[in-house]
Amino acid sequence: MTARQTRSAGENALLRRYEYEGQWVVAADLGAAAEAITVDTVGDTAIVVIEGDVEPAESELDLPGTAENVSVTNGVITVEGER
Repeated sequence: MTARQTRSAGENALLRRYEYEGQWVVAADLGAAAEAITVDTVGDTAIVVIEGDVEPAESELDLPGTAENVSVTNGVITVEGER
């Protein structure tokens, strides 16, 4: 496993990208309840919406390719695809 990119994205969020032979994984720890998070993918972009008390917060994540699998567990988004 090779970590290609690690960066903070906001006050409490952490975004990491890993590249394996033939596969990539992008993981983002959003620090929000899983039921408050919605993720849609369009091409090589993940659109993340977090429902808040007042208004939803929306962010876009650049992906290294087209997503094949998206999951949210304990406030962590995991997006996977093939290279």
